[in-house]
Amino acid sequence: MATATYETILLDKTDDIAVLTLNRPHRLNAWTGQMHAELHAAITDCNNDPDVGAMVVTGAGRGFCAGADIQDNFKARMTGEGREDARADRREGVGDWITLLRSSKPLIAAVNGACVGVGATMMLPMDVIVASEDAKFGMLFVKMGVTPELASSHFLVQRVGLGKASEMCLTGALYSGRQAFEMGLADRLVAPADLMAEATALARQIAANPSPHLRWVKELLTVNGAETDIALVQRREGEALAKAYASAEHKEAVDAFLEKRPPDFKRAARGS
Repeated sequence: MATATYETILLDKTDDIAVLTLNRPHRLNAWTGQMHAELHAAITDCNNDPDVGAMVVTGAGRGFCAGADIQDNFKARMTGEGREDARADRREGVGDWITLLRSSKPLIAAVNGACVGVGATMMLPMDVIVASEDAKFGMLFVKMGVTPELASSHFLVQRVGLGKASEMCLTGALYSGRQAFEMGLADRLVAPADLMAEATALARQIAANPSPHLRWVKELLTVNGAETDIALVQRREGEALAKAYASAEHKEAVDAFLEKRPPDFKRAARGS
């Protein structure tokens, strides 16, 4: 196991997956600018690590992420203290969360508790959402006199439809893990004790597939998911398929099938 050290998150790499844990349990893992920067750095690190095939994001203690830290974020914004930090983030390329997640290796959100405000919007672009029965979801922006962000007005509608997205955002109500699963916000619902086992097993199942192809699939889902030009959809798929056919991993998959053995995609990628 390799472990990198951060102040507001934990990063643990084991075998072919990484677990990123939001680690401010005394504040229910409330989001801060530092947490954003550290998550960006950790995900980038995993994307650059050939041994990592997929990631799981969860929270320490009782919460996943209880929204933005009001003391560290809202008050700083109102007084202007956080504006230069935000500009610095943009200059250093750590501001575009959506681009990072949708171009990343696969990400699974393992939602263990409170997941509200930016806690909810930060996980919406992830690939699979696994919810504990103890989870609580909420788009509470209107109750704070603000509006949704991080492209959540797009991703939430994609996940649950316009009606439910409207209900969530206009009421600012809280929803249980079961309600979230039933409305399609969560993709899997598990008992609290089974959450990490379920999420990491799914991550390993995904990570067993060739890494470049996983990211090509994500790119297709991202650009084609709301595309109405079917000819363009097919053209993009054709371009990706041409790259896939020419890849060492495709040749390895065919050889493994003919030789009746499991494919070794990492060896194929190394060219050995």
